[in-house]
Amino acid sequence: MQELPPYLVPHSTEEIAILHQDGDLLLVRKPHLLLSIPGRHPLNKDCLITRLQEHYPTATIVHRLDLDTSGIMVIPLNKPAHVHISRQFQQREVRKAYHAVVFDVVEQDEGQVNLPIISDWERRPLQKICHERGRSALTHYEVLERGNDRTRMLLKPVTGRSHQLRIHMRELGHPILGCDMYAHTTALNMADRLMLNASVLEFTHPTSGKWLRGDCPPDF
Repeated sequence: MQELPPYLVPHSTEEIAILHQDGDLLLVRKPHLLLSIPGRHPLNKDCLITRLQEHYPTATIVHRLDLDTSGIMVIPLNKPAHVHISRQFQQREVRKAYHAVVFDVVEQDEGQVNLPIISDWERRPLQKICHERGRSALTHYEVLERGNDRTRMLLKPVTGRSHQLRIHMRELGHPILGCDMYAHTTALNMADRLMLNASVLEFTHPTSGKWLRGDCPPDF
């Protein structure tokens, strides 16, 4: 069986915006179509952390955003900060909110999707819902604005499963516009990018102990 050619990531020329900086961490905006960490193929080494380390050599990664997703990320600048923030992610103490534009009109003003997710091994990197072996996944949602054929949503994931928001919105019957993995053709063609942005990140600062909130509004 002939091997498929490697997937080469489109090169993003958009700058990484620094939203907050102190001695322990950065809050940055990851552009759409920029990897969080290097890909496996040698030509997919350009990524957020590699670019940042050119100016901040001690920068490390504690969480990721998908290639197609834009928005806020926290970048520790020393080991104690890395450990502290990583623990907050593991214990689900970090609060996250995303803006998304989804297909069709969502009638319910707010609600939640509580469906377990597992890797779809035969169709990797896709994920799927699996009630028998899937890992718990919970997303709260709120309608912000309704249009004729789309709805602007605020999504608050409690868990952080791979592709969680994409799958949960699809299961709700309202796939995210521009999603080339889980949206049907009509929803895919209604936007020229994935309409998903990590807009809010809140956590305890590792040194001051104060609650820190970062905001990164979507540009769509």
